[in-house]
Amino acid sequence: MINNSDDLAELGRELGATHRGLDDRMGIELLEAGPERVVARMPVAPNTQAYGTLHGGASCVLAETTASLGAAIHAGQGRMALGIEINASHHRPASSGHVTAVATKVSAGRNLATYDVSITDDEGRAVCTARVTSMLRDRPGS
Repeated sequence: MINNSDDLAELGRELGATHRGLDDRMGIELLEAGPERVVARMPVAPNTQAYGTLHGGASCVLAETTASLGAAIHAGQGRMALGIEINASHHRPASSGHVTAVATKVSAGRNLATYDVSITDDEGRAVCTARVTSMLRDRPGS
């Protein structure tokens, strides 16, 4: 299990990552990662829409990043997780600070993994809840 961001690059290499992704550009910081639970946080600014509040799409990126990472860890060496479905409910706006996502495994087998993701603001208030399903496949060349 990963307990700090310093291990994220190494984890990415182990899981077959070859490029820096959208998560890096959005400032997502990994706090904890394992097959059962992934925790990450992201700054609200600059991930806002025109009204100055967190963009709903940014919440979806955070949700899919955490859930897909959990699914990839579950899948194991030589495999990868590909997001195939996400649904999200946005509960309240966030306009400053950070939001934190906790992705919890609902079900995971050989071919599919589903995670529930709860995103909260710095005060612990619900900002978004999402469910993400990933298809698990062998990585090309593995």
